[in-house]
Amino acid sequence: MARGGYTYIMTNKPRGVLYIGVTADIAARAEQDRNGTGSAFCKKYGLTRLVLVEPHDDIMRAIAREKALKAWKREWKIRLVEERNPGWRDISDVIS
Repeated sequence: MARGGYTYIMTNKPRGVLYIGVTADIAARAEQDRNGTGSAFCKKYGLTRLVLVEPHDDIMRAIAREKALKAWKREWKIRLVEERNPGWRDISDVIS
């Protein structure tokens, strides 16, 4: 049976530093990134705001999407966030 996953984007402020990640447990991973025990990149740059989450039925699709997003131009990533979350609001409370 395939296990689902999520791609997500963390930032420190609107249009700030962006981190794209993949996980099977978005609530736990977002909490880890916020408190500095997840990604070293998130810890280094103070990325505590979860601004985008995309669910996937299969973890391999989530990984493929993460790789694709990482290859995007920065302006495309910003446009994606602004289309789905125009205020760059931290959506951690919605996914918990």
